[in-house]
Amino acid sequence: MPRFPILLTNDDGIDSTGLQHLASSLHSLGHPIAILAPLTEQSAVGMKLTLRDDMAFEEHTDIAEKIKTDESVPLRAFSLDGSPCDCVIVAIDGGLRSWAPEIRPWLCISGINRGPNLSVDVLHSGTVSAAREASLYGLPSLSVSLATYSHQDYSQSIEATLALVERLSELITVDPINILRPEGSRTRPIEGTGPNSLRSWFMHGNMFLNLNIPENWNGTFQTVPLGARWYRSATDMIDKKSMGVAFEVGAAKIVDEEIEMTDCHAIASGSASITPMASWPQNHPLGVPQSIMQASTVMDADGMPSWI
Repeated sequence: MPRFPILLTNDDGIDSTGLQHLASSLHSLGHPIAILAPLTEQSAVGMKLTLRDDMAFEEHTDIAEKIKTDESVPLRAFSLDGSPCDCVIVAIDGGLRSWAPEIRPWLCISGINRGPNLSVDVLHSGTVSAAREASLYGLPSLSVSLATYSHQDYSQSIEATLALVERLSELITVDPINILRPEGSRTRPIEGTGPNSLRSWFMHGNMFLNLNIPENWNGTFQTVPLGARWYRSATDMIDKKSMGVAFEVGAAKIVDEEIEMTDCHAIASGSASITPMASWPQNHPLGVPQSIMQASTVMDADGMPSWI
């Protein structure tokens, strides 16, 4: 069976090892791949958009040739001198149609990011924001992070990601039905909290998934909500004679509360965490009701969302 096409992006930039290794692994399975990633690292930019400056767009045939595993399966690699959300918008709203018309993505994957995107991190993360932006445009999406800075071995993260993508392949069998949201908020997901309803919230782009893989993965998954994470001593004042007083942001200590069945707790226990995320604010017409969010974190025997 043909594999569905995938849009890959990130916030670590086009030269990121995590992005390129994931692209190569997905391509080896037969997925057509379109990469559109920031030209340079854009970590912690959130949903930043570039509104008043032109953004240079470039194709990287050298990167594509390095990643390719099968000449018969399309793979194109591009960069944009902008943010992760800029990349997603350009890709979905005309960029790929103009430059890579042979690849029409059915899923967006943002990552693999280096460093965790747990709890409050999802509000600042360029990686998570890119996945959210794709979902806002009606494209089913997934963000992926290696939840450590201690190493850059992405092999376990790729294994976990491929396992989740394989499960998603049971849902993603046709062109996205809500891409560019032609009917706006009038296209409604299926009512109720059963599997078909939950699938429709994801497939319509009103909910996306956030995957984190721990430093040493034990091979298991947990589908869980966000935990509570606190950044202590997050600012540092520096007195520089050349420029006066300056401040640097970067936590001296990160404290995760011990709350079971949350993403922080799952990662600490060695499991990969899968967290369903609402794409829209709760008071938006397409905001995900709390009943849906609760049902979305019910896991099956494999630890994955039971509705996949």
